[in-house]
Amino acid sequence: MMEMPDMKPEKPQSDQRSMIERAAAHYGLDQMLRRPAAMPVERVLDEPVLPGAPEAAPEVPVAVVAAATPIAAEPVVAAPPADATATMPSPVEQKGDIDVDRLAETGFIVPGHSPTGLSEEFRIVKRYLLLNAFGGRSTPAVERGRAILVCSAHPNEGKTFCSVNLALSLANERNVEVLLVDADVAKPEILSTLGLGGGSGLIDALVHRTDPEQYVIRTSVPNLCVLPAGHQTHRDTELLASSEAQSVVDQLIARNPARIVIFDCAPALVASPAAALAQHMGQVLMVVRADRTSEHDLAEAVKLLSGSAHMQLLLNGTTFTGGSSRYGSYYGYGG
Repeated sequence: MMEMPDMKPEKPQSDQRSMIERAAAHYGLDQMLRRPAAMPVERVLDEPVLPGAPEAAPEVPVAVVAAATPIAAEPVVAAPPADATATMPSPVEQKGDIDVDRLAETGFIVPGHSPTGLSEEFRIVKRYLLLNAFGGRSTPAVERGRAILVCSAHPNEGKTFCSVNLALSLANERNVEVLLVDADVAKPEILSTLGLGGGSGLIDALVHRTDPEQYVIRTSVPNLCVLPAGHQTHRDTELLASSEAQSVVDQLIARNPARIVIFDCAPALVASPAAALAQHMGQVLMVVRADRTSEHDLAEAVKLLSGSAHMQLLLNGTTFTGGSSRYGSYYGYGG
């Protein structure tokens, strides 16, 4: 587990910019990150809720980040297809039980447990991603927006931590299926993090040109599936840059119109697969470690991954408070 950094709030409460805008401004990347303007709260409140869910006010924007957790975007509410439940894919043969105790011990979101400060923060993180993926009442969906690459500039900046927590949070959405793909072929960590066993996966589907769905593991967490990295190869970059990789991504998305596919990829500045895979994605989430990632390294990583039309920053490992109380204290756990 990462230690809680002792950091002061980055901005006073009067700063009305979104968390992503603050991160971009901090690193001087306002013009490099190509994304729509942040939605004001008034417009957020006018967005539709997921089909089949009761009308409810959306979460308010957060202004806090705990250790090893990201600064989030403004909250929005996504709208998957109305017939999403009817189009869920048939169960796959591989099944696996997620080690819930392991998640709790290592500081991850624990499925089925009461809300925590961490889970509340990732509820905010996922809202903008869902809007890009499915669109909203007045916002069109991003092309290939249901394919999301999570990356970082260097190792140990929290990309896998964010990938897993994001997947666990998204799996709580109604009428949404989440497929977490371990695309860090050289050093896969998704299976070990979740306590799952597995062998063949993404690379095997590319090498043998087979249906990737046969390698998908349906986990014990409802709506959450995992695709392992598969067997290692020295041609991982070439395979991930190939037309077969584009086809595999298309197949994973097309299997279910309510599916979000999250790719946990190798760090951009130490391995080449990230840049190769980014060209197949609709969204890129760049994890930035506040006390570790330099402005120069972040700028270089952004350039390498510029093949994706929509890129966002997740400022990780810092603490931001927008008032006297820590975000989440309303539920009794954030004081």
